[in-house]
Amino acid sequence: MTLNVPSTDAGVADVMAILVLLTEFAMLRAPLLRSQVRLYAFQSLVVTGLAIFVATSRHIDELYVLALLTFVLKVVIVPGLVMRLLPDADVDLAESSILGVASMVLVAIAVAAFAFFAVGSLHVHSVALPTSALAIAAAVVLVAFVLIILRADVVSQAIGFFSLENGVSVASLVVAAGLPLVVEVAFLFDLLVAVVVFGVIMRVHHGRANSLSTEDLDRLKG
Repeated sequence: MTLNVPSTDAGVADVMAILVLLTEFAMLRAPLLRSQVRLYAFQSLVVTGLAIFVATSRHIDELYVLALLTFVLKVVIVPGLVMRLLPDADVDLAESSILGVASMVLVAIAVAAFAFFAVGSLHVHSVALPTSALAIAAAVVLVAFVLIILRADVVSQAIGFFSLENGVSVASLVVAAGLPLVVEVAFLFDLLVAVVVFGVIMRVHHGRANSLSTEDLDRLKG
């Protein structure tokens, strides 16, 4: 099966997918928790735009509804809820990571390169988006795992989980753009459940420890 995407469309899709990945790298370097939340909102906005692009170029009307729901939930509701759950003062992330910023970025570059080589060897083709967008989506997922693992605060780990879902959304647009709308909507509402769970953890942990660091929680491991 050959790739049936005009070169201009492929270029636009690649640029938008790369923006999603670059935003994920920016989250690793963000010095403040609120900056991470804003970057997540921007990343979600780009994913929304990518869904609209696929809906327009491939004439998949259901994706317009999905784009609207993505915008409302991921760009407006989820960042707004996380902002309200944060303490009034911005929290510095400079000392909240297991590795230094430069080391984290190098690890993220390494896992992103692995994603590109791994997906490239699969020879997956799509009629909705260029195959390179799938490799970028896989890189977003792996870099999100780096954010979750190496940042030692609850909010960064929550944002890492939410942005991981954005990577999955981009991948689904590549391999299954025509997926039934009800399935896509179910994924979005699973995200809301995750927001509630992380929100409770943020509030309770900050109330007890007066900190968002996960160091105390790590000591509970057997």
